[in-house]
Amino acid sequence: MLSPRRLKIGTAGLAILLFAAGVVVFQPRWFLAILAKLSPDVLYFVETEKQAVALTIDDGPDAVATPRILDLLGQHGARATFFFITGRVPGNEEIVLRTVKEGHELANHSTTEEPSILLKSSEFERRFLKAHEVLSRFSDVRWFRPGSGWYSKKMLSIIHRHGYRCALGSVYPFDPQIPSLWFIKRHVLRGVQPGSIIVLHDWGARGERTIAALVAILPELKRRGFRVVTLSELWGLEGDRARRNY
Repeated sequence: MLSPRRLKIGTAGLAILLFAAGVVVFQPRWFLAILAKLSPDVLYFVETEKQAVALTIDDGPDAVATPRILDLLGQHGARATFFFITGRVPGNEEIVLRTVKEGHELANHSTTEEPSILLKSSEFERRFLKAHEVLSRFSDVRWFRPGSGWYSKKMLSIIHRHGYRCALGSVYPFDPQIPSLWFIKRHVLRGVQPGSIIVLHDWGARGERTIAALVAILPELKRRGFRVVTLSELWGLEGDRARRNY
């Protein structure tokens, strides 16, 4: 039988774990603000009072899902930043061209789908630059998102040296890990506020979930008075001129 002291310690430990899990899952703005201060070179959200949010979509292009996502965005007058994996560009060049032509933004998500932080610095830089070479044929590119969202100071130094900035996000429904359409819609609509950066995913079943989620999310954001814009557009609303001209 547990002693009262051990039971108290165990209960406190469980409470701490539950609190930590809640912070990770729901990503409260105060927690992200702490992360932003610790890593000022990483963008989690934008401080603005304007009713605008950035929509970012990772892991495309996908021959089936990406055009349907573009159709939806066009229907609702929304724009997004697409973090493309450039190993998926061959054969989908027309989709990339369409993405740019319709006013969306291209961003660098490396060449393959894997955790960027596991790569040696030289290999990370090689893949980062290879992806930049592919994407820059279609448009100017200034944003990078590491695979799996983990980064190091060395990675940030490399991309900064090449004129890039790292962008993560503030509203992430863990859609690759939690294949629940109900959770994705609820999490996004519960979490958005002015300056939020939404993270969703393309490619295969993930893209299908994003399409289904956006069918509900985009009209509701419009009803609430939010504009859905690219990262660069949202960044342009930042009140601090020094950060805006980063």
